[in-house]
Amino acid sequence: QGQEKLSCNPKKENGTHVVLCELGNPMKAGAQITVHMELSVSGLEDMGDAITFHLQLRSKNSPSPSNASVTVTVPVEAEAEMELRGNSLPATMVLPTSWHWVEGSRRLEDHGIKVEHVYELHNKGPGTVSGVTLSLAVPHLLGDHVLLYLLELGTEGGMNCSHHPALNPAQV
Repeated sequence: QGQEKLSCNPKKENGTHVVLCELGNPMKAGAQITVHMELSVSGLEDMGDAITFHLQLRSKNSPSPSNASVTVTVPVEAEAEMELRGNSLPATMVLPTSWHWVEGSRRLEDHGIKVEHVYELHNKGPGTVSGVTLSLAVPHLLGDHVLLYLLELGTEGGMNCSHHPALNPAQV
């Protein structure tokens, strides 16, 4: 008839987490109770795509004819919004008309004007992210001509990257 808040206590039994809620005592024979529970569970990043709860109703009466139990599986969906930011330094660049590519040179200025491209990948949350792969396609050839001479690739923040085969082919 009325609504009451349950008193629940978390415990750890046999390596599993248990929450014990007292529904009331004594109960009259044939009493029916509806319980709505809201659970807050953290650390679900590595739990897969679902979490399973085992719910059991136990009576302290002895002997208890049955300890009814039910298993509830709840899908887990991680949510995180990723944002990619990028810029070039300098933002614009014009090669002088007198400049020419010097084949076989090991001097940086003979391969063009240095342009640095910086990309930042941000997790705007709310969840954490792991195992992210960013594939960046950089056009380095235009037909048979070098468009961009890829000199180096670097990362910060504990990320790994695989190098492009066309990275610094003349070892400048």
